[in-house]
Amino acid sequence: MAQSFADLDALVREEKRLTAEEHYCEAWAEGLSAGIEPEIIAEAALTTALGELLRASGEPATLALIERMRDRVLAGEFV
Repeated sequence: MAQSFADLDALVREEKRLTAEEHYCEAWAEGLSAGIEPEIIAEAALTTALGELLRASGEPATLALIERMRDRVLAGEFV
């Protein structure tokens, strides 16, 4: 077998991430076109995402995501 199940799972997960990112970028562009400021779009997106994750996965998973994202911001990943 050329690829393990873990490799296949990683490929599927990355494809899902890219699809989600594409949809999000479209929504971001639509918000900007409607005259909504970037800060408002970002806050709405974060509030919605964290609320949904909290309901689906609980507080520990939500806090872990926030910490990972904080580390990425501090590392300059989004500049």
